[in-house]
Amino acid sequence: MADDAKVPAPEPAAIETHRDGDAVARPSGWIYKGFRVGGREVWYASPIIQLFTVAMVCFLCPGMFNALGGLGGGGQVDTQAQTDANTALYSTFAVVAFFSGTIANKLGIRLTLSFGGLGYCIYAASFLSYNHNQNFGFVIFAGAFLGVCAGLLWTAQGTIMMSYPPEEKKGRYISWFWVIFNLGAVIGSLIPLGQNIHSVSGPVTDGTYVGFLVLMLIGAVLALTLVNANKVIRDDGSKVILMKNPSWKTEIMGLFETLIQNPWVVLLFPMFFASNTFYTYQGNDFNGAHFNTRTRALNNTLYWTSQIIGAVIFGYALDFGKARRSIRAKASFIALFVLTFVIWGGGYAWQSKQVTRDVVEAEDSTYVKVDWTDGGEMFVGPMFLLMFMGFFDAAWQTCIYWYMGALSNSGRKAANLAGFYKGIQSAGAAVFWRLDGLKKPYNTIFGATWGLLAGALVFAAPVIWLKIKDTVTLEEDLKFSDETIEDVAPTVHIQHEKEGHDGLADKV
Repeated sequence: MADDAKVPAPEPAAIETHRDGDAVARPSGWIYKGFRVGGREVWYASPIIQLFTVAMVCFLCPGMFNALGGLGGGGQVDTQAQTDANTALYSTFAVVAFFSGTIANKLGIRLTLSFGGLGYCIYAASFLSYNHNQNFGFVIFAGAFLGVCAGLLWTAQGTIMMSYPPEEKKGRYISWFWVIFNLGAVIGSLIPLGQNIHSVSGPVTDGTYVGFLVLMLIGAVLALTLVNANKVIRDDGSKVILMKNPSWKTEIMGLFETLIQNPWVVLLFPMFFASNTFYTYQGNDFNGAHFNTRTRALNNTLYWTSQIIGAVIFGYALDFGKARRSIRAKASFIALFVLTFVIWGGGYAWQSKQVTRDVVEAEDSTYVKVDWTDGGEMFVGPMFLLMFMGFFDAAWQTCIYWYMGALSNSGRKAANLAGFYKGIQSAGAAVFWRLDGLKKPYNTIFGATWGLLAGALVFAAPVIWLKIKDTVTLEEDLKFSDETIEDVAPTVHIQHEKEGHDGLADKV
């Protein structure tokens, strides 16, 4: 995640300063040239600009992927191609992501993220091909290749989101990212909604897939404009904690050191595992199974819009400054517990009244899928249910990222935690996509999803209740790096140290 060399110390004449209570020095160069946005000074290599850039990459790549997947069956009438492709996708994702923190730490954020974006383009192209030649093998290959790429992209993204912001702003950074990222899914879902607004049956049009393909390619190219983590400087002059000279050996060892130093983090693994399992039920067995083409597109748009609302509410609540961080962690856990039983309990009440998979997928089926004109109990009720499920998804993911970010401010450790998260998350998704591919009953997949979410919270409770502290000291973070306080500490604090003042800041 670092360049081959650290950013060299600038000559005094090359230092720019800005004053926000204390002077903060930055190296020379255009990436550190300040400009004002909304009354505050930022620079290209600042955490907020880098977060915005990676959010736009995810807006264009996984955001469009989510819009495509939310249509049910990847926009096809028969969901089998997408189901098998996603099984391949999450299987390779699970393996690669587990080691992707090592790769990101060695190669750097920029290259890791850009390569990750390429897989999304090929995935969209495979469905365009499938529309014409039913090339099942190409779709499966594209899914497997995307798993490799997505493992890299999401680890790089998680590193930025968890380690770049200061402790008191991590919830907001996660929220801002999730808003921009899910705007991609919202806008992406408007494409098939507009193109299929008069279609009640059949696959989505070629233009839908071409639109996704072009946008995903732009996202992969945009990732090349990022800077690597060792060039990022925060508002107070502090830097991201990394290895000065990472090698494949140090980063592979760091993967295992993360678990050795913090063995209790495995109690979060069930939350990781559960965090993508619900997409199978929501996309294929809820939206895809019971609604026609244009209504699926509308539901998809509303689902991702609800994700934005959930991310804003939970992101800002997790940064609520009038309560200690340990208190906020406990409150968020209680909120997740309540939402899990209220929303999924409502889902059970609806699912228990629906026809079975055998009826929906029978070759001579006369089952009529719901259209938005049906209104009332047929459409409005399940529409709101799916919106609440989107809200729940954002709340679950936002809290997981915040919990991991609360455990460490180290960029190196964040990359490994993000890799664990995405790898285990993908293993869970692969299992549930395979269950769908085996045509397990809708009720079975719903029950397994809900039970897994509830059980995961039980396992995570000790970590959230006991291990999340009000702050993580700089000295504690540096134990996982070969850097020193002088390498990463806030500029003004280093100046105070040199002037003989005591009390170096506890945190970056």
